[in-house]
Amino acid sequence: MADWATISSLATAGGTLVLAVATFASVRSANRSARVAELALQEQRRPLLAGSRLNIDHEQKIMFGDQHWVRVDGGRGVAENVDEVIYLVMSLRNVGAGIGVCQGWGVRAGMQRVTVDRFAEDELRTQTRDLYIPAGDIGLWQGALRDRDDPYYREVADAISRREPLTVELLYSDQVGAQRTITRFTLVPISREEDVDGSRLISPGRHWYLDREGPR
Repeated sequence: MADWATISSLATAGGTLVLAVATFASVRSANRSARVAELALQEQRRPLLAGSRLNIDHEQKIMFGDQHWVRVDGGRGVAENVDEVIYLVMSLRNVGAGIGVCQGWGVRAGMQRVTVDRFAEDELRTQTRDLYIPAGDIGLWQGALRDRDDPYYREVADAISRREPLTVELLYSDQVGAQRTITRFTLVPISREEDVDGSRLISPGRHWYLDREGPR
């Protein structure tokens, strides 16, 4: 009787172990499926900003808070210094699947090499105007340097006067503030014949995902 009791206990323990393993595997599979579904949902909301289409997307007319107006064509940006205020504008297209919300920006003179790191988040300037760019559509970004004591004011002003490239790094997110991304754009001067009111070509360079690993 003792041997049969031992065998029965071992059989029960074995069955319990098999059930536990099956349950663990099922939970892991369910968690994996949930993560895949979550990533798929995130990708349906992810914005990705690039320059709008040159000679295809329509002109936009943009007003700043001091009622200064700027016109910008598709695929172009504007960098101009008017009365010691630097106005910066880009015509953008959201090639991602979700609404893009501009959150902050930074600018520096020159065309930055890939070895040059991006601005840190705490170095970016807060976007004072809510700028939303619909998925699959065009929108705009605008910023201004008004303080001559700003550490970047002089180098940006000099680059504009010498018709040198500028680098703008734009922080944006999806509509709920997640999936934060920084994209580096270069504003490249064009020929003097085409240069109307500081017009420049937009050349997007790098994208950095802040909340997860990027494609690189």
